[in-house]
Amino acid sequence: MTADRASTKLFIPHPVDPSIRIVGILEQLAPHEATHGRKIALILHGTMGHKDYLFQKRLALKLPLDSFRFDFRGNHETGGKWKQGALTDDLEDIQAVVDFLKSRYGYVVDLLVGHSRGSIASFRWLSTSEDGKKVSGFVNASGRYRMAKILESPAGSIWQEQIAKNGFYTWKVTVARKEVTAKIFPEDLQEFVNWDTSFVWDKFPQGIDVLTLHGLSDKTVPPYDALIYARALSDRKPGTHTLHLMEDADHNFTGRQDDVVEAILQWWDVRVKGEIRTGIWVGGIKGKL
Repeated sequence: MTADRASTKLFIPHPVDPSIRIVGILEQLAPHEATHGRKIALILHGTMGHKDYLFQKRLALKLPLDSFRFDFRGNHETGGKWKQGALTDDLEDIQAVVDFLKSRYGYVVDLLVGHSRGSIASFRWLSTSEDGKKVSGFVNASGRYRMAKILESPAGSIWQEQIAKNGFYTWKVTVARKEVTAKIFPEDLQEFVNWDTSFVWDKFPQGIDVLTLHGLSDKTVPPYDALIYARALSDRKPGTHTLHLMEDADHNFTGRQDDVVEAILQWWDVRVKGEIRTGIWVGGIKGKL
């Protein structure tokens, strides 16, 4: 961490809905230097999360490049309505952020770090947008591949039971120490289940290096999904795929936040040095890539 690092809160006008401002934190290593052409990382949270939860803020404060982390639409400080199945909204939010960082600062997005839902949205954005195809690195943390498996998870079973009984499920969670209530309707759940992930086999950019992190004790997204992503992305050239399975780690890497940050930093350092190759990361955070 540099002594003159600066954190700046940004309020980005949303091009789709003028009533919404995307709220995020810009971390700059050298705030007094020109940013045109400088590389930046985007750090994306998961379902009902926010920009500073889990490992997001810790990672942003240690990355060796500038970063921006933000609240997706309907989450924490960003206005709008949250919906379980509205992943297309997430894609619009990502592009709105990228366009702003480009036009205002001249930044070039070079790394995406997504957790859970943030990973799912990242995969699609990287594969379908012109800006995404130019990114060189992506961290897929706890990303889901088999979308319908959510129906078999503990949460999914409760959602279906309550939807069948009441027509919707009322989800009460604590976000940034505040109680938040959201409703999940059957069409929202179906839209989520129908989200296509199969494009990663033949449409994911050939040149992006990917690190997949997944906890072996994840009860929300089966660890086997990480193996599917590894198989789908391991044959690309010149892009690589590194699989890092964390023993005793759950979906949110509870109690393992520093391990996640260290794993990402080490992976990024190795690839910057040009030493990255496709494979399995065995032996914990100090294992060999």
